[in-house]
Amino acid sequence: MKNDELDAGDLADLLRMGRLPEAWIAPPATRELRGWVRHRAKLVGLRSNLKCQVHAVLAGAGVQVPMSDLFGPGGQQLLTRTRLVVESRSRVDSLLQMITALDFEIDTFARLLGGRLRTNPGYTAIQAIPGVGPLLAAVFVAEIGDITRFTRPQQLASWAGLTPKHHESDTTVHRGRITKQGSRLVRWAAVEAVQRVSGHTRRILAG
Repeated sequence: MKNDELDAGDLADLLRMGRLPEAWIAPPATRELRGWVRHRAKLVGLRSNLKCQVHAVLAGAGVQVPMSDLFGPGGQQLLTRTRLVVESRSRVDSLLQMITALDFEIDTFARLLGGRLRTNPGYTAIQAIPGVGPLLAAVFVAEIGDITRFTRPQQLASWAGLTPKHHESDTTVHRGRITKQGSRLVRWAAVEAVQRVSGHTRRILAG
């Protein structure tokens, strides 16, 4: 009962601030884009897992990895010339073959998305934001859909779960961590975009 009252209070606060999320059924074209974006994201996740396994095999064999990117040109040379026991070498080779296959599939879906969104004005416009490239732009466009359904930036931020939790009593306002409701991919893309912007540019934008 106490939780019901708290939930009701939270909903009332969201409604009062114009941040109450509304249901929206995406049209077929948007659902197709979302399918491609989400499939590619899952492939990237699988590839990351395989790369972690390669690192684990090398660590178990006592191999030091001095470069930041084991799968770049320098890392590939290290993987080729490093002598490993048969069991470790077979695992590394197997993992590298699967990573190569995933690279192809990930690039394929990136091209599909780029081709489909090439003439989309929102796709072009959002790339003017520092840190947002073609792939992050595809995530934003596919997951958000019709941007005009949000009348204010605060509504979009609330829908994406990027606004802090809000609890208010007589004279006190408590703000907690972000709600993390809505699209996980939009939150991930927003964080990725921020991390790609240099500290100097961040200070200019904040100023």
